[in-house]
Amino acid sequence: MVGAVEILFILSAWWLLFRRRGAAAPIEDGYHVISSQFRMFHYPELKKATKNFKEELGRGASGAVYKGVLADERVVAVKKLADIYQGKMYFGQKLLVSEYVENGSLDKHLFPQNFLGWKERFKVAIGIAKGLAYLHHECLEWVIHCDVKPENILLDSNFEPKIADFGLAKLSQRGSLSSVFSRIRGTKGYMAPEWALNLPITAKVDVYSYGVLILEMVKGIRLSSWVVEDSEDQEAELTRFVRVAKKKIRCGEDQWIEDMLDPRLEGQFSRNQAAKMVEIGVSCVEEDRSKRPTMDSVVQELLECADESHAGSPHKK
Repeated sequence: MVGAVEILFILSAWWLLFRRRGAAAPIEDGYHVISSQFRMFHYPELKKATKNFKEELGRGASGAVYKGVLADERVVAVKKLADIYQGKMYFGQKLLVSEYVENGSLDKHLFPQNFLGWKERFKVAIGIAKGLAYLHHECLEWVIHCDVKPENILLDSNFEPKIADFGLAKLSQRGSLSSVFSRIRGTKGYMAPEWALNLPITAKVDVYSYGVLILEMVKGIRLSSWVVEDSEDQEAELTRFVRVAKKKIRCGEDQWIEDMLDPRLEGQFSRNQAAKMVEIGVSCVEEDRSKRPTMDSVVQELLECADESHAGSPHKK
């Protein structure tokens, strides 16, 4: 199998390609090289596979995604690009094909009643971090995703996360201190302050979004209303969560982590892992981007407590 995190619709997938399953060669720091086996499809082939684009799986920033079955019985996801100019300029055809992921997006397993147990949450947190670390540190060109959120994290049958929907992603030359964007990108609630302040954009915008995401994974609710509505004394959920977390961490309260966790877990979690996720999340959403960690350092911190035995239960129903 390929590595824990497969980067969907990126770099090599910037043209009409499909990644065939194959073994990926591991490299020194624990990440995996993405398979380079690709093929091109013809439009009639994909039209037939999707039964004329009948079953829509979802929609992202760059278009709708449909379920399809190829002639060799492989199940795939076919994206029809919404931007006609983008499709013609880069592809000639406006379609992208990737593997189909059985468990859909993370939001469907985090916020409803059918939620993830602790073991899966921590596994997903590490997987997403590895994927972003690959984009920021391993790619030949520096890649900023620009729209990291639960809806763009897909989960396979083993709940391995896959970062999806690179419709807003930006490629930059490695070593460049910032990227120039013609417009604000991302989703309200997951966007770093740099976007609103018109500051140079770096990979730290993805770090911020990741911070919001893993805090939501800890709490089990959306914390992403970062714009305070109407009344000046009304505090955004994310702001309040971070303020309370910092205070509890600083005071060293005995039960501070239990007070901040998703109550649906009913005590079935690793305290050290949960504390680490909160600490990382809080550091990732610092307003001053220079205080935010890099994604490779986040990976290392999470891996340090990944092998702990804990009481985390399987996926709850």
